[in-house]
Amino acid sequence: MARVVIVGAGVTGLVTAVECALAGHRVTVLDRGSIPSPVSTSFDQHRALRTFVPDDVDATLGRVAAQRRWLELESLLETRFYRRVGIVTAWPRAEAAVMAGQAAACGLPVEMTEPEKLPHLVFAEDSVGVLETDAGVLLAARVLAAAVRWLIEHPLVSLRPNSRVTAVDTGRVEVEGGGTVRADLVLVAEGPWTAELVRVPVRLHRQTMVYLRPPEQLMRWWENAPGAGRLGRDGRAWLLPPGDGTLLKISSDAVCREVASVDGDELDNRWVDRLLAASIVSDVDRYTVVAVKHCHYATDAVTGGAQLTEVAPAVWARAACGGSGFGSAPLVAGRIVDALDALEEAA
Repeated sequence: MARVVIVGAGVTGLVTAVECALAGHRVTVLDRGSIPSPVSTSFDQHRALRTFVPDDVDATLGRVAAQRRWLELESLLETRFYRRVGIVTAWPRAEAAVMAGQAAACGLPVEMTEPEKLPHLVFAEDSVGVLETDAGVLLAARVLAAAVRWLIEHPLVSLRPNSRVTAVDTGRVEVEGGGTVRADLVLVAEGPWTAELVRVPVRLHRQTMVYLRPPEQLMRWWENAPGAGRLGRDGRAWLLPPGDGTLLKISSDAVCREVASVDGDELDNRWVDRLLAASIVSDVDRYTVVAVKHCHYATDAVTGGAQLTEVAPAVWARAACGGSGFGSAPLVAGRIVDALDALEEAA
């Protein structure tokens, strides 16, 4: 039985804690705030769970495996949190058939969808949708709450909220106030704060998201609508549909900017105005803006993705990466369990 310390109670930390406990290891989860952490990259109403990665068969098959594990976790955690409403991605008409063919070659059920079938989404000119019918939306807040409930009841797990970690090294984690937690393996998954604890090159981003309530007469349509990407006249926007108590969420790469720190939360409405003017939803003036969120996430400085790296012997770090990081959390958890197996074999 190995001792695992996980720093950060977002989706990566919590799902990894579940998998490590299932594998018979003793797990301690530390977070500077409450658990689940409301400031984690993954704390939100919903996140996309898509499977197709263009021009990358291995990454696509990895996401298929992650999707399969999410379905198993639904059963384990006894909570329904996956809305299989599909994900449609807009592509120039000349490219769409190629993308659909790549997805089908990986065994993914896809459909070509003309923009007229989704009249409340705005597609770029002369583009068509490729719909992944088995993809959908994870109810993120519900996932985190279900994982915490399961972990609280597990005899091998200790959850320690309000425990700010000050240093990480092979074999130990230092906690503010002078405490030390011993570990055979450490995973640092603290999102924007990861680089403060371990030497991992990350870039910090701030993303604006707007949450809308559709007009009453369109609510039924929206609750059955797919998630969508590459929307808007510039093809840079995306949305997640409302349903199961969530709102319609819109955002765009055009309002994502690199920042130096999480300090100085923005009150500048120009980002919101830019997003509402991005032609993501038809007749957006008919929709009610319910909330605005400026969130932060970190990406690997080299790959731009949610990289998992062993930064020191038995010390791993995960640069959190928004929605894609959420969907692939079971893959990270699996790699950590494999690393623990390797440690025990070498002992």
